This record gives sequence, C-alpha cells and structure tokens, in this order.
Amino acid sequence: MKTDIVLAGVGGQGILSIAATIGMAATKDNLNIKQAEVHGMSQRGGAVLSHMRISEKEIASDLIPEGYADLILSVEPMESLRYLPFLNANGWIVANSTPYINIPDYPDIKRILGEIEQHANHILIDADHIAKEIGSPKSSNIVMLGAASPFINIPFESFLEGIKLIFGKKGDKVVNDNIAALHAGKSFSEKHSVKN
Repeated sequence: MKTDIVLAGVGGQGILSIAATIGMAATKDNLNIKQAEVHGMSQRGGAVLSHMRISEKEIASDLIPEGYADLILSVEPMESLRYLPFLNANGWIVANSTPYINIPDYPDIKRILGEIEQHANHILIDADHIAKEIGSPKSSNIVMLGAASPFINIPFESFLEGIKLIFGKKGDKVVNDNIAALHAGKSFSEKHSVKN
C-alpha cells in the first residue's frame, strides 16, 4: 500500500497545513512518509509544490518520478495542470475550482477547468464556497484535503486525529471548524467523483 501525492497551489493557501495533517495521520498509522521540501515561493502568491510519499514499506526517495503520482491535490486549478506529467494513468486530480489570480495574464478559467475535466479521474470542488457555507472561510485547504481523502491510503479517522494534533493549540473552535471542513470535502467527493 502506497500513495504518492503532489501538493500544489500558491503561497498563503495552506499547503503546509495540508501536508502536516497528512503527515500526522500517516505517523499515527505507523506508515513511512517522506516529503520533499516545498519548492517555489512559499510567501503569499508564489507557486508552491510539495511531494509526499506514504507507504507501509521503506521509501527510498522523497521525490516522485514523472508518471508515478497517485494524486494531484491542488488548491489552485491552474497549478494542477502544471504537474500533470507526474500523474500515473489511473491517478486522480482533486482541484479547487476557484482560481487564485496572482498574475495579470491568468488564463481563461473555463479553459483551465475544461482541461482538468478531460482527465479520466478528477474532482473539481469549489472549496472556497464550501468553507464559507460551513462558516469557516479560512479552512478551504482542509475542505480540499477532505475531498482528496478517499484517494489516500489512510483511514479517515486518522485525518481527524491529525487535525486535532495540528490545530489543537489554536483552540476547540478552530479544531471543530477544520473537522467540519474535512467532512464537507469528503462528502462532496463521494457524491461528485468523476471516473471516465
């Protein structure tokens, strides 16, 4: 059992919190995990990329070779397309449909979403809208993690424990908001997963 994940987005969208939660969940289940350093500009607005490899067996490298990723989890739609060469033939794209327009010539969003929709296995989710609906607009990144959770070989309960460990120092409200976000994302994914 293994899951190779490409995490993508831009700085300020909570990629590090996603990675930390996945890491805590994997550790709780005694799984091996390796994560490449976050590449790009992690300050607000710069492109961010991280490789995460999770396995029952020892992991030799923290970098995912092209064509080996099981999942691209992208909190920004255009960034998901940038890393398509990493995805394996049966892999999933789970992408936020809300763009983070940080450049003046940002491509047409309908075209970007259309390209994602051409991929065999994909989920497009308006994580920003869902986070606002549940009353926690800052937790759209955890909505994304919830949407991706069915495609990561870790029990859902372990993600819940990971959230408690990562956000526990911020108080019960923050923990409960993020747990609600995780459930909302998972629920969306289970209802809307598209496998061609």
